[in-house]
Formats: sequence, C-alpha cells, structure tokens
Amino acid sequence: MHSATRIASGSIVVGLVVLALKSAAWWLTGSAALYSDALETVVNVAASAMALYALRIASQPADHDHPFGHAKAEFLAAAVEGALIVLAAASILQHAWDTWQHPHALRSPLAGIAINAVATLINFAWAQLLLRVAARSRSAALAADARHLLADVATGLGVIAGVSLVIATGRLWFDPVTAALTAVYVLWSGLRLIRHSAGALMDEALDDATLAQIQTVIRANGEGAIEAHDLRTRHAGRSTFLEFHLVVPGEMPVAEAHDICDRIEAAFHRAMDHLIVVIHVEPDNKAKRHGVLLLS
Repeated sequence: MHSATRIASGSIVVGLVVLALKSAAWWLTGSAALYSDALETVVNVAASAMALYALRIASQPADHDHPFGHAKAEFLAAAVEGALIVLAAASILQHAWDTWQHPHALRSPLAGIAINAVATLINFAWAQLLLRVAARSRSAALAADARHLLADVATGLGVIAGVSLVIATGRLWFDPVTAALTAVYVLWSGLRLIRHSAGALMDEALDDATLAQIQTVIRANGEGAIEAHDLRTRHAGRSTFLEFHLVVPGEMPVAEAHDICDRIEAAFHRAMDHLIVVIHVEPDNKAKRHGVLLLS
C-alpha cells in the first residue's frame, strides 16, 4: 500500500482513539469547552476517512475520461473537510450559548483535563508525521488533515486553559466563553481550508517565488530563442503543470528548436519534482515584446 494511503488509514484509527478520550473527558465533566473539543474530533475522523477515499481516487492513472488524472479529488476532499469544520463550529457555538444560559458546575474537572491533555499530545505527534508525509508526497488531502489536527491541538490547549480557569476561579462562565472562542478559531481554520482548496480547484497559479524560479530556468537554458510568453501554471495533486510559448527565429530548423525545448525541459526536471512541461514553439513574427521574458 502506498505510504500516503497507509498514513491516511492510520489517521482514522488515531482519530477514533482521540475521539474516545475526548468524549470521555466531556462525559466526566459536562464541560461545554470539552464538548467543543470532542465535536471537532468527530470532524477529524470524518475528514480522515474522506482523505483516504480521495487518495485512493487520486492514485488512479489517467484514463479516457480523465486524461490529466484524478489528482484534484484531493482538493475536493479538502474543500468538503473545510465545510464540515464550519458546521462543527456552528454546533459548538450553539452548545456554548445553551451553556451560557444554563450554567452548571463541572464534574471531575481535573480528570477531564488530564484525559484531554493525553488526547492533545497524540494529535500533535500524529500531525507532525502527517506534515512530513504530505510534504514528501505532495498530498493536499494529508496536508489538510495535518492542518486540521494542528488546529485541534491549539483548541485543545485553549480548552484545557479555559477549564483550568473555571477550577481556579469558580467562575462558570469561563466554560461557555472558552467553547465560543474555540468555535471562532475552528470557523477560521475551516474557511481558510476552503479558500485554499477552492484556489487549487480553480487552477490558481503558482506563487511568485516559484514563478521567478521558472523564469530563471528559462533564461539560463533558452539560448538561441528570442522570448517566452503566455506562461501558465497550475497544481493538481503531486503534479505541477507549466505551459508557455517559446519564440525562435523563423529560419531556425525544427530540430534545432526541438533541442532548445529539450534543454529547457531537462533543466526543469532537475530543478523541480513532478513537473509536467508543455512548450509551444512559435516563429519570431509571433513575438510580443511586452510583459514577456526576453531570452536573447
């Protein structure tokens, strides 16, 4: 089984363990803050299952109906995960409001904090592993899962702090306020994830630093050509797609123009992993000479 798929399967198991711990912490204490943490973990488990499904789809080779492959399934899964996070935030806010209106003393708060701390440590350790595998495999689904877990770690620490304040001060309102603050943070992380996924689904261009690197490679290896223009880029899972027009002298033989393209493509493959390059060769009467990359 592919390493990314194995990790995604492990995320489900880890999520279920953490969910059991956080649910026990909530059940022991009756805390709205601990409820918010447990509910976010429900979303973690659902998101991990979705990430596993998306990875299996994305790993399928290109076919007649999907000639560019299935990699965007990961971005779609990440967008759905973001929507689930937003729904969880709404439910947490509702529970926090109910607790604010009807406050109650916490039961066994120290035990609840201890159990929640163990669950938070598990989440942190697993998130670090997910980040490493996501970076190595360039998996959007695993990266989204890792970011969500890190958000869960942050909210877990906040929840522990809020419940500790209830114990230390005896002020019951710290509990629903902590839950509400947790909901706001969860909502922000969900909206940010949706924004990132939407950009990828809409074929958002690469960042400026990567575009500058691409231009540098073309300049360094485009000797004999005149200019490159209409540069277009996008991401799809592990793959990065690059397309541009390369203008050469009109009298240049096809074989020589092809050699320039081969030289540029070889340089790109040395500089960037999982890059798919398409170069359109054009004669010099197609040069734009405005807002383009001049090569010679």
